[in-house]
Amino acid sequence: MSIKNNKDKLIIFDTTLRDGEQSPGVTLTVNEKIEIAKQLSRLGVDVLEAGFPVASQGDFDAVERIATEVGPLT
Repeated sequence: MSIKNNKDKLIIFDTTLRDGEQSPGVTLTVNEKIEIAKQLSRLGVDVLEAGFPVASQGDFDAVERIATEVGPLT
């Protein structure tokens, strides 16, 4: 049964890494973003918005490394 058809499953969708740096005074390194992504994966987050890669080369690099080093969350 796919998740789309399973109405009994709660899907956790996290935007911490995408929205977090939009808060005043918050700056995360790529390594910090990877560690946060790993922790969110360990917590069972289903969907993670890792960033907005078109915004900057730094965001692109972070999203690429998260996809490679953390991989799919589900």
